[in-house]
Amino acid sequence: MARTNDLGCWDVRWMRVALVLAARGLGNVWPNPAVGCVVVKDGKVVGRGWTQAGGRPHAETEALGRAGDLAKGATAYVSLEPCDHHGVTPPCTEALIAAGIARCVIATRDPDPRVSGSGIKRLRDAGISVEEGVLLSEADALNAGYLKRVGERRPLITWKVASSLDGRIATGGGHSQWITGEPARRRAHLLRAEHDAVLIGSHTASVDRPRLTCRLKGLEQRSPVRIVADSRLQVPLTDPLVADAKSQPTWLLTLADADKTRKDAYRESGVDVIDVPADENGRLEMTAAMIELGGRGLTRLMVEGGGRIAASLLAAGLIDRIEWFRAPSVIGGDGISAAAALGLDRVDRAPRFERVDSVSLGEDVLESYVALA
Repeated sequence: MARTNDLGCWDVRWMRVALVLAARGLGNVWPNPAVGCVVVKDGKVVGRGWTQAGGRPHAETEALGRAGDLAKGATAYVSLEPCDHHGVTPPCTEALIAAGIARCVIATRDPDPRVSGSGIKRLRDAGISVEEGVLLSEADALNAGYLKRVGERRPLITWKVASSLDGRIATGGGHSQWITGEPARRRAHLLRAEHDAVLIGSHTASVDRPRLTCRLKGLEQRSPVRIVADSRLQVPLTDPLVADAKSQPTWLLTLADADKTRKDAYRESGVDVIDVPADENGRLEMTAAMIELGGRGLTRLMVEGGGRIAASLLAAGLIDRIEWFRAPSVIGGDGISAAAALGLDRVDRAPRFERVDSVSLGEDVLESYVALA
């Protein structure tokens, strides 16, 4: 029989595999969490699974289905506490118990009030040995969007920037194609595939006319929901985002008192128009807007531009992560800044972030940051 410390090493190894599998669901399983499951028996993987598109089937069901009778007496490694409530599908705890799993190793608990420890209790009550907290921080980081939605009712918000060394995203005349090279642009498309939705402002929509789809070969079906913040409905009805809204989900955030006739025209084009309260300046109240998006199930939102919407989210303390692509060029003071004015009078009042990664992509550099509490 393996010693306790040996079991711990193997637990870490197989849980790491479960987390890699879980990551496959990012951007594709909302409003559910992205979960991975590995079933191991006698040191060999007999089943593996991850949450499928739209959140069903769950990772445990997929892994147990592949394991079949070999699941009896095996250990299941699950990146998130198995669900213990009846929804669209039966609880995963029931499936694990019925399969005869002898041991279950769980990375982190599910904060959903319908689960939140009840899944672990159900397994233990059935005589299954349960170990929890293996690679907990890694599991929480992977599902930070889901945890944010459950805990704060809004999605995790990532600001993606492609700029020159001096933080300019375009020339003074608005020319921006292309600041960064092909490797960086491919990585940006991968980020789109890993997020539930991508948000831009009305100015970016009107000037750049982006489609906001994922154009990586093999991942075309992983394009995110496209969202435009447009308080006064300025985006033309002929804009690409509106023109193909019936085939690619497109949402528009606007003020409740915006022109009703124009709202109806957007809706007829397939756009989902969402009313948001106004702030004291008559603009979209961004905290309320993000809670509205969380209420619709979004867990991971990427903000791609422009400077005004980035500034409004920064000012509200809503940016959780930054993915900053930096090109080895200088555009100068007449270029367009990545963020509009924040109205700061002191440096120590600026939003602060911690750099957690840096990678070279051709001639460019991608720096990853997380917000400091």
